[in-house]
Amino acid sequence: MEKNRNYFIAIGLSVVIVLAWQFLYMNPRIEQQRRAEETRQAQQATQQTTTTNAAPGTATAPTGTLPGATGQQAATVSREESLSKSQRVQIDTNAVQGSISLTGARLDDIRLKDYHETVDDSSPLITLFSPSDTHDGYFTELGYIAGEATTGSAPGPSTVWTAPEGAKLTETTPVVLTFTNDVGVVFTRTIAIDDHYMITVTDKIENPGQTPVSFSTYGRITRNNKPTTPAVFVIHEGFLGVAGTDAGLTEDTYKNIEEKPVTLPKAMGGWLGITDKYWAAAIVPPQNVAVETRYSHFTDGQARYQADYRSDAMTLAPGQSIELKNLVFAGAKEVPLVDRYETQYSIPKFDRLIDWGWFYFITKPMFKLMDFFFRYFGNFGVAILLTTIVVKLLFFPLASKQYASMANMKRMQPKMEELKAKHGDDRMAMQQAMMALYKEEKINPVAGCWPMLLQIPVFFALYKVIYVTIEMRHAPFFGWIHDLSAPDPTSLFNLFGLLPYDVPHFLMIGVWPIVMGITMFMQMRMNPTPPDPTQAMIFTWMPLIFTFMLASFPAGLVIYWAWNNTLSISQQAVIMKRHGAKIELFDNIKGLFKRKPVETK
Repeated sequence: MEKNRNYFIAIGLSVVIVLAWQFLYMNPRIEQQRRAEETRQAQQATQQTTTTNAAPGTATAPTGTLPGATGQQAATVSREESLSKSQRVQIDTNAVQGSISLTGARLDDIRLKDYHETVDDSSPLITLFSPSDTHDGYFTELGYIAGEATTGSAPGPSTVWTAPEGAKLTETTPVVLTFTNDVGVVFTRTIAIDDHYMITVTDKIENPGQTPVSFSTYGRITRNNKPTTPAVFVIHEGFLGVAGTDAGLTEDTYKNIEEKPVTLPKAMGGWLGITDKYWAAAIVPPQNVAVETRYSHFTDGQARYQADYRSDAMTLAPGQSIELKNLVFAGAKEVPLVDRYETQYSIPKFDRLIDWGWFYFITKPMFKLMDFFFRYFGNFGVAILLTTIVVKLLFFPLASKQYASMANMKRMQPKMEELKAKHGDDRMAMQQAMMALYKEEKINPVAGCWPMLLQIPVFFALYKVIYVTIEMRHAPFFGWIHDLSAPDPTSLFNLFGLLPYDVPHFLMIGVWPIVMGITMFMQMRMNPTPPDPTQAMIFTWMPLIFTFMLASFPAGLVIYWAWNNTLSISQQAVIMKRHGAKIELFDNIKGLFKRKPVETK
């Protein structure tokens, strides 16, 4: 039996190694090759085709330089000082407060009213956007690049727009900005915002002159710094977007873009943006205009990252006008809200703004189930417990086969010992006898392994839901857990706060990590300790190692793990008892404290 258990362990470890190799090495390599091929094809297509536009006039090759490609002045001022230097239109809604700079009509001052930096409601609000000349500069800008047929200027980063006196952007009061260039072309920009984080920017361009004018549209999201939160491989932070209505999601990390900029194929429809763990900024360009998307990193002047798009130049004949609409998302990645925007505005794959991962088809339904329980019970910790129960029930038939196989193997242990005594060191005869025994008893020695492997994607999906969704951020459980997304704040080494001193971070072993370690220890003791000394040592110390490892994990994940272990212990005990196998939990625990007999020579 022990030998077969080792086979199971070896198979499981092999699968984990293969998955890790695929995830960490092969998938990024394949993705890099795919993007290189797409870029090559796009360059060929650009040379052969001319973009069809729904707007009046004709489209020609792009001209001019996209803003952001030239040096930006280094950040030297505070946020408050920068905000006071320019004329601004205030933003005040139920979800957002901030302002729009009339220079460039730039969205560079946004704070999220519903989210604070800590669990304390008196702590500062989350600041998403800040002016470019501040240390944490982060903004969105929409504008135009003058084409060859234009003798006048086009509104860009330095253009000062005009706003009505006392204008304020709210859910019910859009703001209208105007700019007339030096040849009389009138740009009228209407900015509206909904009750959350979607901003609609509608531009009307009128050419009352006697000569045609041409221009390209652009949009950019620029930030000076990466997120300050530590990057974890289970979540994507950086550039992402969809280049075309039928295209897949593209993702690039900050590190990749620092090494080489990425230009996506020119396409009509889609979106682009920059995402953090909980927050995001995205632009949805006019869906009837073909645009080229680019992700870049610049080091001249102020180092900065930029996701941008530009269209081909469009010619506007005398007396004609056109209207273009951009959408700008700037806020929290709330799942129901992002899903609503995808449907409401027909934005392709916009729900992938939230990193559901490989197992998207499992991860998102898992969240829906958890959110369902939350709406009934009002506590995400309870929702985690109930979701885990549902998952256990769904996998009960598979788990039953797994534990039944283990129970049958235990029942066969005396006969296996007889075979070992009979055949001694004759391995070939031993294996043949064991296979005959399996056939006689109708036992599949690997039947207990596959059900466990099939459950790995589901448990990983649940892990990802707890880790990446903003709904878990600052969500309380019971007692001392006020934030399921943060580690357990207690520590064994100051008696969980009874002793008046702080302990080092690596010794923050809280109550829930200890509970998780105990349940893991009990689960492992449901089976006999391996006879091999090395395996036995790993068997004994693994729960303690995991206790220290998971102490720094979000409390929601640790609670899930402890609860899942508890359910597994109960499930295994019931199934093994049903199959007549002895539950060796208490005997194995007692065996730890028995003095081992001294071997005599």
